[in-house]
Amino acid sequence: MSTVIETTRFSVLDRSRTREGHTGPDALRDTVALAQDLERLGYHRVWVSEHHGVPGVAGSAPTVLAAAVAAATRTIRVGTGGVMLPNHQPLVVAEQFGVLESLFPGRIDMGLGRSVGFTDGVRRALGRDKDDAGDFADQLDELLAFFTGTSATRVHARPAEGLTVPPFVLAMGEGASIAARAGLPMVIGDFRSREKMLRGIDRYRAEFRPSAWADEPYVVVSGTVAVAGSEPEARRLLMPEAWSMAYSRTHGTFPPLPPAERVATLEMTAKERELYESGLQGHIAGTEHQVANGLETVIKDSGAQEVLVTTSTYDREGLLESYRRLARVAHLTAA
Repeated sequence: MSTVIETTRFSVLDRSRTREGHTGPDALRDTVALAQDLERLGYHRVWVSEHHGVPGVAGSAPTVLAAAVAAATRTIRVGTGGVMLPNHQPLVVAEQFGVLESLFPGRIDMGLGRSVGFTDGVRRALGRDKDDAGDFADQLDELLAFFTGTSATRVHARPAEGLTVPPFVLAMGEGASIAARAGLPMVIGDFRSREKMLRGIDRYRAEFRPSAWADEPYVVVSGTVAVAGSEPEARRLLMPEAWSMAYSRTHGTFPPLPPAERVATLEMTAKERELYESGLQGHIAGTEHQVANGLETVIKDSGAQEVLVTTSTYDREGLLESYRRLARVAHLTAA
């Protein structure tokens, strides 16, 4: 449909969202099964996320889940979107990715973020506080030094030392400048905050310094993409996440995803309705033709080399069908 789309990589971040009537273990197994489907459809990589103490998310240990995904697949790249480095000691992170790369050579990505726990209670349980995010750049340097054998600690990370595990920085706030100064690929979102995203990309490219990890800037744009046979069907895929986000912002807790049919019958306060309707806007959603046009615009505007799709919904078969349709839009080559 478009050469700019055809020359762009397409990947997926699955957050292992829990669903009403389904358990956390179900969500983790869903992620593994989806990865197998994405591999067959020709997606470039599949990533998993890190959340602690969040009722609606089962993915709390991304390197463990990444190991399960990699073991269940053969060719697709597998990684984290991401490991929240302020929550961990860099040596332990290096060791974990060294083990992953040793078991699944040439397939592992190390996506790294700078967020800490969402609540005071989670941060206390992790032994962290909000200020730890400010040390991300130093933690990143320390982590990468374990792979090159140049750590100031004089400790050698086994089996990570000498291995090449591509690092990516999840850019939030100062993340774009940190990624640029470190000379690393950057993941930035989302499509709903288009101008902010483009400003971050411009800053990243302007400040980028080549490194042993990357000779030039590499931009991954991330966000929700929903493809269906009609606009109403695509909107239906967006409804569960839009409601859960609206609920979390009005009640302070992030619930499991409800089915779209139940969302449609819910009585909402004026504030909930406002947040819910806002949550349905700004994504790339619709028919294959509409999504192709939307993707072409965002790829041209951003100059991104890759799109990381982050869609969450209750209907897993509908989600898979969306990825099938997106694979056609992107002219992916099935495995």
